[in-house]
Amino acid sequence: MEELLEKFREHYQKMPEFKRPTNLENYRTPEDLKTIFSCIDLTTLKTTDSANSVEDFCEKLNSFHQLYPEMPLVSAVCVYPVFASVLKSRLSKLDVKRAVVSAGFPSAQTFLDLKVKETLKALDLGANEIDIVLSVGEFLEGNYEVVMEEIKTIKSAIGDVHLKVILETGALVNSQNIWDAAIISMAAGADFIKTSTGKINPAATPEAVWVMSHAIKAWSENTGRIVGLKAAGGISTTDDALLYFGIVKQILGNEWCIPDRFRIGASRLANNLLGDLGKLEGKDFDFSF
Repeated sequence: MEELLEKFREHYQKMPEFKRPTNLENYRTPEDLKTIFSCIDLTTLKTTDSANSVEDFCEKLNSFHQLYPEMPLVSAVCVYPVFASVLKSRLSKLDVKRAVVSAGFPSAQTFLDLKVKETLKALDLGANEIDIVLSVGEFLEGNYEVVMEEIKTIKSAIGDVHLKVILETGALVNSQNIWDAAIISMAAGADFIKTSTGKINPAATPEAVWVMSHAIKAWSENTGRIVGLKAAGGISTTDDALLYFGIVKQILGNEWCIPDRFRIGASRLANNLLGDLGKLEGKDFDFSF
């Protein structure tokens, strides 16, 4: 493990300092806003969620597709695992991923066998993407092997199903920890690395996505394996989304700006994107998620 981390820390040392992209207004086009919309994991993770409320949440997406078939769909709908069967029944006619948070979300503080069982049960009920949280406490104590083995065990159990590993960057103290957590997660089999649960402040930050993007770039160049990036937590405006989109585009290139490689976890962003897209196209999206 130390050898792996030392190898990639050499790339970390060469990483340029964070600089906010200056050309973000160039991406405020109908094409790019639609691309960002297609990268959204439309999310509801409230204590007050119920089967009925999640059904209503899904029906809004069905209604949107019927009203605006020319618009791209969001990439996924993300809910608690107990509602996986609702996603399967309500989204079966849409080409949208059925994502759940699992494995003791949002703290990851439970037994590994229960993390696996919860995840497999969600898959049995219809989920086809899984978001889990890295064991942050173990990571901060330097127990990197424990962290890696947990992720590897869950990934082995779910096979080809996409696994997104949440680093909880707001709890990781500094950029080197974010980098190391990203490398460990990718080495353990993560298909995506994700910033945050949205339950801890700060949640997603441009600086964290900058570090994660450079880690993904180094990993891809050294292993040939593609890993996606998901920014989540507090992203609600078009300006927010353009910033993260711009960072990924600048560091990883246009080939990462697709739903298979870039996601934004959000609940309010879709409505704001639609409003701004309508202004650009002279169209009124009379709709609210």
